[in-house]
Amino acid sequence: MIDHKKLGNWPFHPKKWPFFYGWMIIISGTVGITMSIPGQTMGVSTFTDSLIEVMGMSRTQLSFAYMCGTVLSASMLTWVGQKYDKHGARPIALISSLALGVVLIYLSQVDTVQSLFGADGSSMVVNFIIMCSGFFALRFSGQGALTLVSRNMMMKWFEKRRGFAMGFSNVATSLTFASAPVLFELLIQSYAWDGAWMILAVITGFVFPFFVVTFFRDDPENSGLKPDGDFVESQKSKANRFPVVRDFTLAEAQRTLGFWIFALMLAMQALYWTGLTFNIVSVFELAGYSRETSVSIFLPSSIIAICVTLGVSSLSDHIKLKYLLYIMGVGSCTALIGMIFLGEGHLVVPRLGEIDVFFYLLVLGNGVMMGLYAVILSVTWPRFYGKAHLGAISGRAITMVVVGSALGPMLFSESLAWFGSYTFAGWVCFGLYVVLTILSIWANNPQEKLRAKVKTNDD
Repeated sequence: MIDHKKLGNWPFHPKKWPFFYGWMIIISGTVGITMSIPGQTMGVSTFTDSLIEVMGMSRTQLSFAYMCGTVLSASMLTWVGQKYDKHGARPIALISSLALGVVLIYLSQVDTVQSLFGADGSSMVVNFIIMCSGFFALRFSGQGALTLVSRNMMMKWFEKRRGFAMGFSNVATSLTFASAPVLFELLIQSYAWDGAWMILAVITGFVFPFFVVTFFRDDPENSGLKPDGDFVESQKSKANRFPVVRDFTLAEAQRTLGFWIFALMLAMQALYWTGLTFNIVSVFELAGYSRETSVSIFLPSSIIAICVTLGVSSLSDHIKLKYLLYIMGVGSCTALIGMIFLGEGHLVVPRLGEIDVFFYLLVLGNGVMMGLYAVILSVTWPRFYGKAHLGAISGRAITMVVVGSALGPMLFSESLAWFGSYTFAGWVCFGLYVVLTILSIWANNPQEKLRAKVKTNDD
C-alpha cells in the first residue's frame, strides 16, 4: 500500500528545513497565485483586443463568451474545495497547473481552430463555442482551482499570525499582478499574442508543476509541525485574539449573515475590477487617453495597495474584520467616481501643470480596494469558520467571486453598446457598493456568539 504520509513529505521532510517551513509555504503559495495570472481577468485583458481582431467578434460577443465560460467554471469551485479538503494542496495544484498550461496552448491556436471549422467572424455560434470552452478551462484552472489551493494552503500553516504572514504574500502578489499587464504587453509586442500565450503555457504548465511537487505541502500537522511554528504570543496579543470555538460546515456557514456580506462584497469587487480591466483600453480611450496610459495605472494602484496591505495585515489579527469592509466600500466608491468622470476633472496645479483629478481618484480608490481585498480574502474564512471545512467554504465564496468576475465584463460591454460609455455600469457598481457597505454593519464573526456562550457557561 502507498504510505500517503511519507509521500506527502517527499522529496524532503519539512522538519529538516532550516527555518519554520510555513514561511516557505508562504513563498510557494504566492508563486502559485502568481502562476494563476494568465487565468485572471487582468491577465486576459491584454489579449482582449487581439482576440476581437483575429476572431472577428464584437466586444459584446467576446464578453458574453467570457461570462458564460466563467460562470460555468464557478459552478465547479465548491467541488474543487471539497476535493482539496480530501486530498490536500499538492495533487490539486499539480493538476490545475498542468491544465492551465494545456488551455493556454489551446487559446494560442483559437484562430487555427476557427479555420478548421471553416468559420469566420460571422460564425457566431462556432466562435462562441471556441471561446467559451477556452475561457471555461482558463478560469477554472487558473483563477479558480490554482488560486483557491494556493491561498488555503498558506492559511493552514498560520493561526496566531495569519494576517501578518499573509501580508507578505499579499504584497508580493500586488506587485506581480501590477506588473503582469505590462509584461504581457511586452510579450505580445515581441512575440505576437499567440506567441505570448505559448510562452506562458510553458512556464505555468511545464515548469511550475515541478515547483509544486517539490515545495507544496498540506497541513503542518501531517509533517509533525504546528501552525506558526515555535512562535509564542505575548499576553497582550493573546488578549486581542479571536479564537475559533468550533469549526463550521459549509451548510452552517451559509446560514450566517456574515458569510453572505463578506462574500458579496468580494464578489462585487471582482465584478467591478474585471469589468474595468477587461475593457481598460477602451475605458481610457473614451476619456482621451492612450493605450500605454491605460496599462500604466496598475503599478501606482498596486503601490498604494501594498501600503494598505502592510498597514492592515498585522492589524487584522487584532480588530473586527467588518471594519475593513467599511474602508473597502469607501475606497471602491472613490475609484468608481474616478472612472465615471475620468477625463473631466482637469485642474492646473502649480509646478505640476494640468492634472486630471479623477484619474488620481481612480488610482487611489483602486489601490485601497485591492489592498483590502487581499487581506479580507486571506483571513476571513478560517477566523469565522475554522479550518476543518475551509476548502468547501472558501470554494463557495470564490464561486461567488468568480460569478462576479463573469458579470463585470458583460455589464461594462453592454453599457458601452447601449449608452456609448461606461457611465451606466459605473453608477450600477457605485449603488451596489453603497448598499453592501451599509450592510457590513451586521457582518459579525459567528464565533463571537459561541465565545459568549462558553464564557457564560464558565461563569
